[in-house]
Amino acid sequence: MKRLAIIRQKYNPAGGAERIVSAIVKQLQAGGEFSPLLISRNWETLPGVETVGIKPFYLGSVWRDWSFARAARAAWKKAGADLVQSHERIPGCHVFRAGDGVHAAWLDARLEGASWWRRLSTFCNPYHHFMLRTERAMFRHPALRAVICNSELVRDDVVGRFGVDPRRCAVIRNGVDSDFFNPAAAREQREALRERYGIPQTAPVLVYVGSGFERKGVAQALRAIAPHAAVHLVVVGGDKKLARYQSLAARLGVSERAHFTGPQRDVRSYYGLADGFILPTLYEPFGSVVIEAMACGLPVLTSTRCGGAELLEPGVTGWLAAAGDAAAWQDNVAAWLAARADWPRSGELARARVAGLSESNMVAQMLALYRELSAVGGGRGAGE
Repeated sequence: MKRLAIIRQKYNPAGGAERIVSAIVKQLQAGGEFSPLLISRNWETLPGVETVGIKPFYLGSVWRDWSFARAARAAWKKAGADLVQSHERIPGCHVFRAGDGVHAAWLDARLEGASWWRRLSTFCNPYHHFMLRTERAMFRHPALRAVICNSELVRDDVVGRFGVDPRRCAVIRNGVDSDFFNPAAAREQREALRERYGIPQTAPVLVYVGSGFERKGVAQALRAIAPHAAVHLVVVGGDKKLARYQSLAARLGVSERAHFTGPQRDVRSYYGLADGFILPTLYEPFGSVVIEAMACGLPVLTSTRCGGAELLEPGVTGWLAAAGDAAAWQDNVAAWLAARADWPRSGELARARVAGLSESNMVAQMLALYRELSAVGGGRGAGE
């Protein structure tokens, strides 16, 4: 049985990437072809899975990531791993799952139209320089044999920026549990939740789900609803700068229509209280929230730099705009409102589009990749 090492610095089964790791590990256990080894700084024990906890001392984010990468390489060499899949940017791994996308692409998106002060502060941040060097070294390392991309957006960034052979980039989109995320279950609490937040039962509602309000465009979502007096926005998630967005809502005159709920465990019910999903993200490699919303029967408004946008049919199951184009976002909200009579049909089509994106199908594609890589030769030279 071949040993597959899976690297993730922070491991919490409740997280998005961590749920994917857990799904892979469970399937590996059931299949009997690969013996999984989980290498992490912070981990929770999975039954029957060998884990290696590495906690090198560090001060600051650069030292944190550098020391973890160094310790992870030592751990997988000591364990004699045949195949190494990393979810972190670590030069020397065999397979990199680019679930967080490309750091260079994120920086470009973040700095587009930014002030000179933002550009200067970014340039002076040593962590960004470290990440760019590490990312470049990993993609050009001779040990790298495959890159798992969760969207064509990420694949194109990897190929275009680093010259990686497109044949080594496998597009394997995230999976969604469509049995759990379904319109009927999502809408069970619709009336109660609308009443809780003071939203009229007939009001058109857009919902946003996620943390990281700056990157994911909460400010743009607030601006998008401003000229549309009937539209309510429900923001599900937390951010340490929440007060800044509440102040923006007040300046825009939408405080009574913008509802900040904080983090919620039952996000399904929040999809159900809404009529559409909005994610004006600056950069989102895929966006599992997009396919969760689609599975719940919601049309989606998102940006052209969201990998999940590849699943939408513009004007039918969703509307797209450049992240920074405020006028286009307001126009898209208007178009969504104008299509109100078609929302049920749009929701049906959206749900049908993601029906094949099951978690089991995602894992099956990964296992097929592992088999292919194992068939063409072992990989114990990783990191050397």
